Formats: sequence, structure tokens, C-alpha cells
Amino acid sequence: MPLVGVDELRAAQRRIAGVVVRTPLLPCPWAATGTRALWLKPESLQPTGAFKLRGAYNRLAALSEAERARGVVAQSSGNHAQAVAYAAGLLGIKAVVVMPDTSPAMKVAATRGYGAEVILVAPDERDTLPAQLAAEQGYVWVPPYDDPYVIAGQGTVGLEIGEDAPDELDTVLVPVSGGGLISGTAAALKLTCPGVRVIGVEPELAADAQESLRTGRRVSWPAADTYRTIADGLRTTSVGELPFEHLLAYVDDIVTVSEQEIRETVALLARRGRLVAEPSGAVAAAAYFHRAEELEGRVFAAVVSGGNLEPELLAELLRS
Repeated sequence: MPLVGVDELRAAQRRIAGVVVRTPLLPCPWAATGTRALWLKPESLQPTGAFKLRGAYNRLAALSEAERARGVVAQSSGNHAQAVAYAAGLLGIKAVVVMPDTSPAMKVAATRGYGAEVILVAPDERDTLPAQLAAEQGYVWVPPYDDPYVIAGQGTVGLEIGEDAPDELDTVLVPVSGGGLISGTAAALKLTCPGVRVIGVEPELAADAQESLRTGRRVSWPAADTYRTIADGLRTTSVGELPFEHLLAYVDDIVTVSEQEIRETVALLARRGRLVAEPSGAVAAAAYFHRAEELEGRVFAAVVSGGNLEPELLAELLRS
């Protein structure tokens, strides 16, 4: 399958206009040092609280009338679930979402609140049941990352960074899970701002993407391992097939951050940045604050990919 190109990215940008928020690129003078500066891209400000709306709406809006009439099925731990449910509601499409029973209650409730039917399953069934339901019920499967329309939609994050960034920007930090966000973002940046480095960030406890990129072969980690991380949106066991091809083509490296570093960064973003970031959304900024020795560059942008977290967890992290 060919990689997503500029034409697909620009088409996605036009398709999602008016539905998806064009989030700002925020300067963070409080995070600057004598040699480094940080900008934040707060995708937590999207209507569904995360970047996933970009890809979900782009995929659903591109369906034919016949496909829309069939309804859609998706799988997600929460943010893609909410995005598909919200987009389907706007477009008048039936949506069924398969979610692991470990998903935060807040994300499950929000998905149902947007009108989707939610099916809770064991974590190792999350990625297999949708294909079964698509075959049995005729639903169109809307995967969370392994789809060119989804990748192109997420890639509008990169287009916006490229359009808004200062000329000095040299490094962009992006969370990695299944790979849709970093695939699209890296493609957009490399094709429109070729001098910018793109670095993925994931938890140490779910570092399958780092291993895949550095070995040059797509590997999978057991769900029992990846589900240890507090970053529930980054618990996929492997990057998708199409995202992996984008990683090989466009991503410069992937670094990891610890659980304690993720926790500290959620609190820091709330206190100093006035941003609510879920643990998954805080990992890119965590790399800026805690992995300086692994990162080359002076002017960074970090994607805050989402802000959907339980109030109790936010309170706990602010107290720690």
C-alpha cells in the first residue's frame, strides 16, 4: 500500500475543516533553558478531547452513501472510540465500538454519550472482534491507525505545526501507539518542512515501536506487558503495518519515558502550562523534560495528544 502523500494530507485538511479544531501552537517560555525552547500542540482541545477526531472524521466523511448505510465498527481503548462515535453522530451513521474492559470509565461513558453502541471485551479480544462483526453484520471497519484515511487525517497535525512553527523549529516530538498519529505527522513534516526531525515517544513499558524501528522489523509485545503503563492510550501491542512503513520512511528515532516521568509531566503541564493532559498525551513533553541527552535540537514542538483522564487520577498526580 502506498504511503500517504501531500495530496491526501491536503484533502484531509479540507474534509475536516469546520469540524476539527485547528489547535494553536503554544509557546512555553516557562520551559525554556539557555539552549532549548518548547512549543506545545494541545490536541486535548479537540471536541472529543484528543487528536483522534481528525482521522475518524476524515475516514467516515469519505465513505460512500452505501457504506454509510451499513454502519461502522471500530476498536479503541477510548480516544478513537469517542472520535468515531462523535463523527458518526454528526454524519448520521450507526457506530459500534469494541473497547477493552480496562478502559477508563470516563472514556466508555463518553463514547456511549455520543451515541455509539459499546461492547466491552478482554484486552486480547479488542483487535479481533471488529473483523468478526464486520464480516457478520456488514459494518465498515474503521481501524484506529492502520488505514490511509486515518493516517492522513492525523497528519493534519503535522501540516498545522509546519504552518505555525517558528523558522527555528528543528525537532517535533510525537506520541506513538499504533502509529497513526506519528505516521501522518511525520509524513506531513518531512514532505513540507524537510529539515525538521521527527522523534516518536512511548512508555518504557510499551516500547514495541522503538524496538520495531531500531531493528527494522515490526515486532509485537504481549498485551500483559503493554497494559502495565499508566498511558492507557499507548497500550497497543504493535504498530500497524501501514504505519510501520511510514516510520521506516519518515521517523528519525523513537525514545521512551518512564512511568514516573509521565506522571510528573501530567502534573507539570497542568501547573505550568495550564493544560489537562492524560498520561498518553504527556509522553512527548516528558521526553523534552527528561530525555534531553537523547535528543538533538534546540527548538522543539511536542504534541499533547489528548486530555481525557479521570478527575481522580488528575488529582492524584497533582498531589504527588
